[in-house]
Amino acid sequence: MVEGETPDPSTTRCPAAIEFGKYSIETWYSSPYPQEYARLPKLFLCEFCLKYMKSHTILQRHARKCPWFHPPANEIYRSNNLSIFEVDGNVSKIYCQNLCLLAKLFLDHKTLYYDVEPFSFYCLTINDSKGCHLVGYFSKEKHCQQKYNVSCIMTMPQYQRQGYGRFLIDFSYLLSRKEGQAGSPEKPLSDLG
Repeated sequence: MVEGETPDPSTTRCPAAIEFGKYSIETWYSSPYPQEYARLPKLFLCEFCLKYMKSHTILQRHARKCPWFHPPANEIYRSNNLSIFEVDGNVSKIYCQNLCLLAKLFLDHKTLYYDVEPFSFYCLTINDSKGCHLVGYFSKEKHCQQKYNVSCIMTMPQYQRQGYGRFLIDFSYLLSRKEGQAGSPEKPLSDLG
């Protein structure tokens, strides 16, 4: 399957769609959200803290109170309206778990959901006056004997085919170079990888 190509819609996906910021997005695969959320036809996610909710009303109420406007981490890169935040899976465990659940909706071979502590997550955002909007991310193990520089990578569907995936890959190699280590993506690569 090619990036940006959606799977056969006749297959059952749970949930079938999400509302994420100003986008309503059909999912490609099921994700192991708790059953009372996964069985909903549409799941509502806060685009900043990634908390998932059952209705648009609950999301609106949450948005008025949510103090987050960017991933819970240090900004390690900024150029014009793009930023990358380095999120520690051990420090921001719930955020990283929610990020993995979100990614599973668009990645068939994603297996990491809850054991996020050994990983760092590099979140790419587009920034405007409302906050830093998630474009995609890659993760990597903090202490990997094989020196992999990417464990998982995902670009949100609304941002695919715009060069952001390549940007994340290039950034992972620059990060490896800065750390003084040769790196390569974790193998085997998925179909989308």
